[in-house]
Amino acid sequence: MPIKAIVFDAYGTLYDTNSIGPAIAADFPGHAELVTALWRSKQLEYSWLRTMMHRWEDFGIVTRESLRYALETVGLSTEPAILDRLVEAQNRLTPYPEAAQALDTLSGYRLAILSNGSQPMLDALVAQSGLGRYLHAVISVDPARAFKPDPRAYALVEQHLGVAPAETLFVTGNGFDTAGAGSFGFHVARVERITTDAIRQAVTEQPPGATAMFRALRMRLEAIGFAPEAVVTTLTELPAVAASI
Repeated sequence: MPIKAIVFDAYGTLYDTNSIGPAIAADFPGHAELVTALWRSKQLEYSWLRTMMHRWEDFGIVTRESLRYALETVGLSTEPAILDRLVEAQNRLTPYPEAAQALDTLSGYRLAILSNGSQPMLDALVAQSGLGRYLHAVISVDPARAFKPDPRAYALVEQHLGVAPAETLFVTGNGFDTAGAGSFGFHVARVERITTDAIRQAVTEQPPGATAMFRALRMRLEAIGFAPEAVVTTLTELPAVAASI
């Protein structure tokens, strides 16, 4: 079946999660790299824990809980005003430089976001970035009450777009999402912004930095199968990928 829809993960695929760094540095100079890595790692882990425990909370609460964990780990203040400010900064992440151009070139497809983000978070993120003009839908996992990679989350795509998994190209920069989307039955294109060789070199330096360890844990393909059908280094390569399927 030809591809009819292209669906993007938001965090780490269209939007650079490391762009939260300046907001963290404003409150905690010298700690942005470590807090960013800890926060994002725990944000994902808490989403998985809550799904497996059937203890759903929306992503705003998960984000706040994981931020508190990160700050407490480093011994930094968790005053409510600081938590409020940094959680809100998640709604102002910067898109990757080529995101708008890539979406524009894909206008012949139904384009959507499917994200673990809550609907209010995603709506704010898309509105401030200007990417909404290219999208047919911005889909939060909220109605499924389960975070990716739970199949209930991916099933929302067909419900919203009326497009079968076999007609959908799912695009993600995250290893867990690559495996989950492939297992569900989507065609998958992985965005590899950091090569395996670059990650290997970074983590073998002594001592490896927080960013290097985060990349090693979260920005490689998982070793459980479900390899993507295509690996790209930039979103602008997607028209050729979609046409080839």
